Amino acid sequence: MATCLHDISMRFPGGKKKCLTLSYDDGHTQDVRLCELMKKWNIAGTFNINTGMYPPEDTILSSDYKGRLTRSKYKEVYLSAPLFEIATHCYTHPFINKLSLGQVAYEIMEDRKNIEADFGGICRGHAYPYGVYSKDIIDLFKTCGIAYARTTKATLSFNIPDNWLELNPTCHHAHPDLMKLADTFVNDSPVKDPWLFYLWGHSFEFDNNNNWYIIENFFEKVANKEDIWYATNIQVCDYTNAYKSLQFSADGRTIHNPTSIEIFLRCDNKIDLRIAPGDTIAVD
Repeated sequence: MATCLHDISMRFPGGKKKCLTLSYDDGHTQDVRLCELMKKWNIAGTFNINTGMYPPEDTILSSDYKGRLTRSKYKEVYLSAPLFEIATHCYTHPFINKLSLGQVAYEIMEDRKNIEADFGGICRGHAYPYGVYSKDIIDLFKTCGIAYARTTKATLSFNIPDNWLELNPTCHHAHPDLMKLADTFVNDSPVKDPWLFYLWGHSFEFDNNNNWYIIENFFEKVANKEDIWYATNIQVCDYTNAYKSLQFSADGRTIHNPTSIEIFLRCDNKIDLRIAPGDTIAVD
């Protein structure tokens, strides 16, 4: 009788063991430069915006203007490449832990509706303004169609989150250990569970602190690696949830993929598997 499979672990698309994603908040003019750098290095990521805080369309976005992009400029910049996901950051960037749940629902749904109207698709991502939230807010977000929500709590690790509505990033780009973490991420390899490097910040910080070199050096270090999947936040979230949806026989040797996403995994640390959407496979 065949023995059960043991030590089944997820792999990212293509069988890759590592994934890099990032998100930047508020939609300031410095996102233009950041997006250009991301396109240069083919880095994917997510931008979290407040659609209730657009400046007037006649705002002159000169080199000395410091503020948010206009609605039309948002669309021009973020629709310039398929690398970018647009996610919510609440309609007016409030401290949502100080609002009623009804007010929080308004903040998230207005932002969702505006983003979907301007960028198409279904907006299901979020970053908590000021990093604040509560259990009640998490429960509310589930009913509001939010699939993930990023905090500001650095893990300094590459762990896959247990709760995507309490998504703790690896670190902020200004963390003193950023490049040390990047070295480990690029040069080492996970033994079993895959790694996720999640970077976050605000692009205006690079101008304020005159340190664009931080993100440029980071991109140069981590870009164009064959063993890294470069993805938006929602792509990572959806892929991970699809993996968790796999169905296994009692002995683990028959696996069904009920999702619309192709899934990769490794069994017993030696068997690499690929399961197409809707397929069922038997492991010899």
